[in-house]
Amino acid sequence: MAIAERDVDTLVKALTDPNTGKTLGSAKAVRQVQVADGAVTVELELGYPARTLGAAVRESIEAALRGQPGVSAVTVKIDWRIKAHAVQTGLKPLAGIRNVVAVASGKGGVGKSTTTANLALALAAEGARVGILDADIYGPSQPTMMGVSGHPQSADGRTMLPLVGHGLQTMSVGYLIDPDQPMVWRGPMVTQALEQLLRDTQWDDLDYLIVDMPPGTGDIQLTLAQKVPVTGAVIVTTPQDIALLDARKGFKMFEKVGVPILGVVENMSTHICSKCGHEEHIFGAGGAEKMCADFGTELLGALPLDIRIREETDSGNPTVVAEPEGAIAQTYRAIARRLAVKVALRGEDHAAKFPKIVVQNS
Repeated sequence: MAIAERDVDTLVKALTDPNTGKTLGSAKAVRQVQVADGAVTVELELGYPARTLGAAVRESIEAALRGQPGVSAVTVKIDWRIKAHAVQTGLKPLAGIRNVVAVASGKGGVGKSTTTANLALALAAEGARVGILDADIYGPSQPTMMGVSGHPQSADGRTMLPLVGHGLQTMSVGYLIDPDQPMVWRGPMVTQALEQLLRDTQWDDLDYLIVDMPPGTGDIQLTLAQKVPVTGAVIVTTPQDIALLDARKGFKMFEKVGVPILGVVENMSTHICSKCGHEEHIFGAGGAEKMCADFGTELLGALPLDIRIREETDSGNPTVVAEPEGAIAQTYRAIARRLAVKVALRGEDHAAKFPKIVVQNS
C-alpha cells in the first residue's frame, strides 16, 4: 500500500532543518510533495543559498522517508530564495538589494577588507547573488583585492553600472579617482559620497550586498550605520587585546543604532609558518570567543595569519577563488554558510508589501 501524499507532507513539515533548527513547516520551505507508485518527490525552497547546505537537509528527509511503509524511492529537489529581512527602524531595504551586511572593525589592520572579499566570494560560491560596496572612502582597497580596474559606465547619465570581478558586482570610490589621489575630505563629504555610491549604483537583483566599512567608530561610521539600511553586521577582530577593545566599541556602535550583530570573525587567530607549518598563537588566544560570550553573539569562525591570504588578495585573486579546495577557503565558506543562515533567521521585511495610504480631501 503506497503512502499518502498528505502523510508525506505532514512528516516532512515536522522535520527540523539541521542548518536553522526550525521545522521545514514553520519555515514554509515545503513547496510540493508528490507520490507515484511509492516514489516520493519532495520540492523545497530554502531561505538561504544551499548549494552545500542543502545536502544535510536532503539527507534528513531521505532518512525519514525511506523507513516508511509503501515508500520505494525518494527524490528531494532543493531550490532557494533569499528574502529581504528587517533593517533599522525608519529605513527600508534598497532597490535591487535584499540584504545589506556590514563588515566592520573597531580599528584598522585586522583584515576586515580581506574578510569582506572572501566572504562575498564564498556566499556567491554557495549560490547567492552578491555585491561588494567599498565604503572605505579614504583607503579603498576592494578594486585591488577583486582585480578590477576601469571606470563605471552610465546608461542614463545619472546612475552607474557596477563593475564586475569574479562574478561579483562591485562599486568603490577607487574606480572614480587616480590611485595616488588622497581623499582630503571632511566627514560630511565622505558620508555624502558613500551614499551616492550606494544609491546611485544600479545593483542588479542582489541577495546580499557586503559593505566593507571604514575602520573606527567615529562620526562617519555612526552616520552610515544610521542612514544605510542594514540587515546585520559582522565584526572582524584579532585575538590581540588592543584589537578586542576596539572591536567591543564597534559592537556597541551597531547596538546603539539598532543593527544586530550576526557574529564575529577572528582573523590572524594563529600563525602558520610557511617553512615548517608550525602553528602558534602569536596574538593571544580565546579573545574573540570571550567577547562573543560577553555580548551573547556567535564566533562565526577563526582564520590563520597565513602568507597565502595576503599574497592571493594582493594579486586580485582572493583565497576563495585562488585555492577553492584549500583549507583556508573552506573556512571562509563555512563562515559564509553560517552567516547566510543567521540572515535567514532574521525577521522578514514587510514594508514593501503594503501600499502607501494617502488621505485626500474630496
